[in-house]
Amino acid sequence: MQAQIQALLATGGGGGGVERGTTGSNTGPHIEVAKPAIFNRETGKVEGFVTACRLYLRMKMREATVEEQVFWVLSHIQGGSADIWKENVMEELEGREMEYETAEEFLTVLKKEFRGGEEEAVKVTELRKLEQGGRTMEEFVQEFKWAARESGYERQPLIEEFKRGMNGGIWRKLMESENPLTSIELWYRRAMALDRNWRESRREEERLRGRKEPG
Repeated sequence: MQAQIQALLATGGGGGGVERGTTGSNTGPHIEVAKPAIFNRETGKVEGFVTACRLYLRMKMREATVEEQVFWVLSHIQGGSADIWKENVMEELEGREMEYETAEEFLTVLKKEFRGGEEEAVKVTELRKLEQGGRTMEEFVQEFKWAARESGYERQPLIEEFKRGMNGGIWRKLMESENPLTSIELWYRRAMALDRNWRESRREEERLRGRKEPG
């Protein structure tokens, strides 16, 4: 199995580059797909690594077997304690039938293994630091959703963090609303609608002010 991984590395398994597509059976012509950077278990990097692997497998290795896809991912895991995990996985797979039905199953296991509590702590810290500032509410909501995804926050605690981060004017209008907002999705939608209306009214005021000013 080690020989298989070395062969993958020798044929372009190294990470971080961009490979130009060929006209082969499992690639489209002229398609360039970035390979994932080598993963060494650095905190906060596993999600980006998994996403890059998933994209490359779908675009360049769609017709490869699950075994080949799993070995290819393993070839990009190197360094530090990540090597220990890789060796353990290789020993478990040695001489046995591939236990994963799809490469996606293996990527899910990998993500859970390396994400752990550290990733959640990172997301919680990012969530608590977020503030809308001068951004539109749509921009703030998208960044907030990204930070909330792995933070462990949900329901009321998540709503409280969202309220804390939004600008005060919108927060006050939402709090004065006759209909209570009972879910985070309702908070998102109403906050974005209020922000759009406020920005549109400001643009209209500036337009009218410009028309009234003497030439």
